[in-house]
Amino acid sequence: MEVLAALNLGDIAQVFSKMGMFPVFDVAYYIVSILYLKYEPGSVEVSRRSPVASWLCAMLYCFGSYILADILLGSSPIDYFQHNSHILLASAVWYLVFYCPLNLFYKCVAFLPVKLVLVALKEVVRTRKIAAGVHHAHHAYHHGLFIMVIVGYVKGSGVALISNFEQLLRGVWRPDTNEILNMSFPTKASLYGAILFTLQESHWLPVAKSTLILIFTLFMATSKVVMTARHSHGSPFALIESWVCHLLFGSPLGGSEEDHHHAPAAAPSSPLKTKEELSEGARKRKAKKAE
Repeated sequence: MEVLAALNLGDIAQVFSKMGMFPVFDVAYYIVSILYLKYEPGSVEVSRRSPVASWLCAMLYCFGSYILADILLGSSPIDYFQHNSHILLASAVWYLVFYCPLNLFYKCVAFLPVKLVLVALKEVVRTRKIAAGVHHAHHAYHHGLFIMVIVGYVKGSGVALISNFEQLLRGVWRPDTNEILNMSFPTKASLYGAILFTLQESHWLPVAKSTLILIFTLFMATSKVVMTARHSHGSPFALIESWVCHLLFGSPLGGSEEDHHHAPAAAPSSPLKTKEELSEGARKRKAKKAE
């Protein structure tokens, strides 16, 4: 107890919860989001054939959660595009990831130690978005607990939820990758986080919001960094979910986990390789053939 008192956890949480996200954390969020877009099948080809379609896909990856949340709350889906600095910053990241000479920017941000830092920073933004979504919904629907959960969930994983629409912009249609059918770890974590923040906002969870933000951020950042470093498809929730699903629904949790929100189009050549690695390998083989 003396150690916790000396650490002043409450003060640290307060400072952390008031920390500004722009530009450092937001840049990390945009880089990782657009990096995942580049891993998608056909995204590089689309960037060469139709830069406008590629830019629109990148904007959906960066701001899809805001667009979907605005639609649910009855606001204009283009409201967030009034923030010129964010749009310009995300556009600059998109250009560097796809069009930087010699692919230098992509190689730098895809370098694993750098990527781990960026992934951790992205989870800081995700937690803030969940908390902000729940607070916004609470302001509009004071007693709408389910609305608060839905809006917080959408704010944390809206990009994955509208992924099928984004696929149409790239000329790809894979309904089997629906995020509701195959929920990835970030999507599930966003749902659980939205529930926790809703309970806190409704005063059913006796924890300060700043402390909950700090704890949930540490959990998300640690989990994603470990999963990215190990190229893991698993989830910290797998054991609990399997037990709960068996208890309540009579069957274990179905479907495999993915680090990203799309299922692979074909069976991987090695179970230890992630979809991102396979996509990178395919691009390298094409480059060698062209040489």
